[in-house]
This record gives sequence, structure tokens and C-alpha cells, in this order.
Amino acid sequence: MKTIRASEIGTYLYCQRAWWYQKQGYESENQVELLSGQDLHARHGRNVFVAGCLKVIAYGLLLAALVLIAAYVTYIFL
Repeated sequence: MKTIRASEIGTYLYCQRAWWYQKQGYESENQVELLSGQDLHARHGRNVFVAGCLKVIAYGLLLAALVLIAAYVTYIFL
């Protein structure tokens, strides 16, 4: 049984003729646009990854600041 990919479903729902051409092995004529779209998605994926890393670092720094404040307040009142 052949696995159906989500991109195939998306292609079929967008344009059944494009899906059929793809199944017949025809190459798309807009290769330049497809490559630029792949580049755009790759850049976006990197940006999302970097944003996630920065978010983790920010939470870590916030936690470290709260621990230092708690240690300072404890030291002052002892």
C-alpha cells in the first residue's frame, strides 16, 4: 500500500489536474518559483528555531535572576 503524503493531499485539494500531472511524472514549469519557495521555508524554519532557542534562554535568565534575588533577600534578612 502506497503512503499518501500531506503535500499530495494539499496538491489534490488545490488543483486536481496538478496532482494528476505530478502522478504522471511531469515536471513543473515554474522551477525557479518552487526553489525560491523552498528557500523561503528554510529561512522561516531557521528563524522559528532561533526564536525558540532565544525563548528558552530568556526563561533561563529570568529563573536565574529570580534565584539571585531570592538569595540576596535571604542574605539581607539573616
